[in-house]
Amino acid sequence: MKKFRADLHIHTVLSACASLDMSPVNIVNAAKDKNIDLIAITDHNSTLHCKLVKELAEEKGLAVLFGAEVTTREKVHCLTYFGDNASLERFQGYIDSHLPLFPYLPEQFGYQILVDKEEKIIKLFVNYLNVALNQCIDQVEQEVHRLGGLFVPAHIERAMYGLFNQLGFVPEALTCDAMGIMNSSDESVIRNRFRIADNMPLIKASDAHAPEQIGSGCSIFEMNDLSFEEIKKALTGADGRRITSE
Repeated sequence: MKKFRADLHIHTVLSACASLDMSPVNIVNAAKDKNIDLIAITDHNSTLHCKLVKELAEEKGLAVLFGAEVTTREKVHCLTYFGDNASLERFQGYIDSHLPLFPYLPEQFGYQILVDKEEKIIKLFVNYLNVALNQCIDQVEQEVHRLGGLFVPAHIERAMYGLFNQLGFVPEALTCDAMGIMNSSDESVIRNRFRIADNMPLIKASDAHAPEQIGSGCSIFEMNDLSFEEIKKALTGADGRRITSE
């Protein structure tokens, strides 16, 4: 069994809240410089930079998990991960069909930019991406799992957009593959505070919005390789796989 450093919550320039330095090229270079083995691209309500980051990362021996940080109707931020292009494209279609059109001022809230590998701008989004979908958290979770993906509520203890602040509880029918916590949080404290079972994996990640933040929070995945199937096994603790905080 091998140990892999994973930072599974990273934003690109496609997220309005991210630095304009968060181009796919800079993200890959920063991750390699910090000896990270696996990253996930999780822009707000968009998967459109995932494929480019993966293409660039493969050239440097870095693994990439496809993802998005979705805002549900209840304004809960949820990380979603997928293992293949087909599922990713279908999920993007789901997002597009449920994302309200909300014009905004990029000069005030930040630009949302899609770029190519040479960092040339392909598209500038004029509708704000970080708004709530017209789908409840259980509907998003069900769609993610229908497509074979993984569903992880993000930074569950945060005062804004965290699961427990927004809802106050975990819906009984909600199936989570893991829960995300902030870098500064103590795992045992969070488990006790919110009565989270020991068999629910807690994942730390950077939630990076600037290159220097990448790798500031990581989890260690103990598994055979960096495949999506092995990641799933690590989340369930199958066959000796496991996840620990760095």
